[in-house]
Amino acid sequence: MTKFLIIRFSSIGDIIQCMNVINGICNHFPDAEIHWIARADMASFLHMDKRIHRVWAFDKKSGLKGLIQMAKELKKEKFDYIYDAHSNIRSNILKAIILPPLRLLSSHPHYTLRSKERWNRFLLFKLRINHFDKPFRGIVSYQKPLTAWGITDFSSTYTDWQFPKEFEQRFQETISSRTITLVPSANWEMKRWPVCHWQELIRQLPEFHFIILAGPSDTFCETIKETAPDRVINLSGKTSLLESCFLVKNSRLVISADTGFLHAADLFSTKAIALMGPTAFGFPTGKHVEIMGTDLPCRPCTKDGRGKCKQNVWQKCMVDIHPQEVARLARQLLPCP
Repeated sequence: MTKFLIIRFSSIGDIIQCMNVINGICNHFPDAEIHWIARADMASFLHMDKRIHRVWAFDKKSGLKGLIQMAKELKKEKFDYIYDAHSNIRSNILKAIILPPLRLLSSHPHYTLRSKERWNRFLLFKLRINHFDKPFRGIVSYQKPLTAWGITDFSSTYTDWQFPKEFEQRFQETISSRTITLVPSANWEMKRWPVCHWQELIRQLPEFHFIILAGPSDTFCETIKETAPDRVINLSGKTSLLESCFLVKNSRLVISADTGFLHAADLFSTKAIALMGPTAFGFPTGKHVEIMGTDLPCRPCTKDGRGKCKQNVWQKCMVDIHPQEVARLARQLLPCP
C-alpha cells in the first residue's frame, strides 16, 4: 500500500478544485491510501469522497500547539508521498516536523509543492503582465505538481459521493426538473453579480423555479426572493456546507460567480453557468460548465475579489453580463419540459 498525504487547509473552493488530484493518484497508484489534512470547518466536504482513507481535521482554535501535536501524529504514519497544495505557514510547520532531514528528501518520502507563483502574481496585478495560462484553471494548477510523480491521467468516472441518507428525504421536494440553483453571494463583493441582475434573470424565466444558496449574513438574498416569492426558495443560512453541496450535486442547473459552489458543480459534473468577472484563478474545467464574461483589458484585476475597481462603472465586468443573455443560455442548457 502506497500512502499519500495531501495538505490543503482551506478555502472550500480551493479544496474542491484540489480534490480532482485524487483521480490521478488512484489511476496511477491503485493501492493508494490517501490522507488529507484540512481545517475542521472544511473537513465535512472531504468525507464525501470515500477514496480518502482519513481526513485529519485541524481546529485552528488549537493554535500552534495543536498544529505541532497533529504534525507529530502525522509523522507516525510514514507517508510515501506528501503533496503540499497550500504552501503557507501552517503547511511549512507541518513539513518541518513530518519530512526527514534535508539530506534524505531525495529518497523518502516523495514530496511536491504547488507554487503560488508570487512573482507572476506581482507582474499581473501590479504591472499588468500576464504570464499565467489564459484562462487560468485552478484544477489544472493543482494537477501539475503531480507530474513529478508520473501522475498525468486525471480522468475519472467516480460518482459514489457519500451524503447522509436523510438529505434525500429532507430535500426531495426542493429540486424538480424546472428548478435552477442560484448562488448570488461570494466572499468578496466585487465578484458578485448585481442583485438587480438576479432579479431580472428570475423575471426572464417565468417558467422556472429557483433555490438560493448563500450564507446567513447574505440578507440581500431576501430581496432577490421577493421578485417572485411563489417561485423562489431562499435557503441562505438554512443549509450546512454539506447540505448545500448535496443540492448542487442534485441540481439540474447552477448559476454562480467564482465561488466554492461553482467548483462543486464542476466536480460533480452538474450543468452550470459561470459568471466570471474580476478574479484570475477560478475558471472551471468541465465541458458541462458554460463560462460567461466581459472582454475588458483590466481583467483579471484580483486573485479573489479583493481590491478596488478602476472602471468608471463600478464592477463593470459583472454589470455587463446581461441577465437576458444568461436567461437565453439557461434555456438552452435546461429546456423547460
